[in-house]
Amino acid sequence: MIPRSPLDDPEKAAHAWARYRQIMRWMMLVTVTLVVGSLWVLYKSNGMVSIHMYIAAALGIGFTMLLTSALMGLLFLSSGTGHDDAIADKLEEERNR
Repeated sequence: MIPRSPLDDPEKAAHAWARYRQIMRWMMLVTVTLVVGSLWVLYKSNGMVSIHMYIAAALGIGFTMLLTSALMGLLFLSSGTGHDDAIADKLEEERNR
């Protein structure tokens, strides 16, 4: 039998997703700060080269930071709510027979 996940409870799920959104808001602030700082460092070290370099750098840094924080946030959400423990491990069941 497959155990029920704690995220099946609407109250716990709402709390977990609210916490995830809060983490993502903070990471958006960190990302914007990091992108602005990186563009400033690039400008100070290279001067005004091409606007395309700055656009590519901003998009690359921003996308990487946001994707990483989204995936890590989902990992923390899954682990913190006990959702990871609510799996049916077929191999463990076979070993116990």
